[in-house]
Amino acid sequence: MERRPLGRSGLEVSCMGLGTMTWTTDEVGMEDAAGQLITFLEAGGTLVDTADVFGGGTAESVLGQLTKSVVDRSQLHIVTKAGVRTDSTNRNRDTSRTWLLRALDDSLKRLQTDYVDVWLLHVYDPDTPLEETMAALDTAWRSGRARYVGLSNHTGWQTARAATWQSAWPGRAPIVATEVEYSLLERGVEREVLPAALAMELGLLAWSPLGRGVLTGKYRYGRPADSRINSASWSRFVKTYLDERSAAIVEAVSTAADGLGVSPLEVALAWVRDQPGVSSAIVGARNAGQLKASLGSDQLFLPPEIRLALDDISLPQVGYPENH
Repeated sequence: MERRPLGRSGLEVSCMGLGTMTWTTDEVGMEDAAGQLITFLEAGGTLVDTADVFGGGTAESVLGQLTKSVVDRSQLHIVTKAGVRTDSTNRNRDTSRTWLLRALDDSLKRLQTDYVDVWLLHVYDPDTPLEETMAALDTAWRSGRARYVGLSNHTGWQTARAATWQSAWPGRAPIVATEVEYSLLERGVEREVLPAALAMELGLLAWSPLGRGVLTGKYRYGRPADSRINSASWSRFVKTYLDERSAAIVEAVSTAADGLGVSPLEVALAWVRDQPGVSSAIVGARNAGQLKASLGSDQLFLPPEIRLALDDISLPQVGYPENH
């Protein structure tokens, strides 16, 4: 699998990442998680994406156990996040120094490691001064607990402001990456986030590159009984893309896949993977077999005419001031 620089840093990560959002006792158990991780490493993957709130910390715990019993920690580039609170407080976004550093230490315990390769701010917190949040990143970086730092789910101006702040004074931890949702069904990041990332030389990590599973084509003719749309936990997550516009894009992807002799999943992943600025496209799976289907896109490169056709049908609406 190809490795790419993570922005303007010396870290090179696999062009496809393994997501762990469903690594919980109800969704993906230890055995299936182990199978996924082994399959991913055998394919040349390195980047594993998680967060302190995935499964209430279960995803990090599972990954930590697997690095002690199944794979070597040094083979992985672990990305985790902090800034979201799910405890009894009324505050669900918290990037204060106190919360962030506590969350990082808790993540390290669950992951059974003394450092993470990339630590991201999961959300933007309007209630904490930027300088306080960035100072917490500096502390984690200088201590070695976070080798690199970055952002997740930030707007364009928030991304540019944070990256500029960090580069304005020697010795601050540079922002090297931003993780955002990006797929043929969700191209909103192209309006401001992607231009900001390119201008600031940040690597873009694309989550949900399969449009929350819709781009696989599984919902073209119905709603399979075992699909997320029928899950109480995930139905709202998927319904976002079960509309007429999405259906037209899915049909275009399926037509392209038929012409190339591959699956719609592979076409959708290849499109995201090779978009400008993308360092890694993060895929999730229920088991190793499902993951192999995604990893099969590694050797697929879309012909220019197909890429242009997909660009046209999925073009996001852009107006003032972006096109002014």
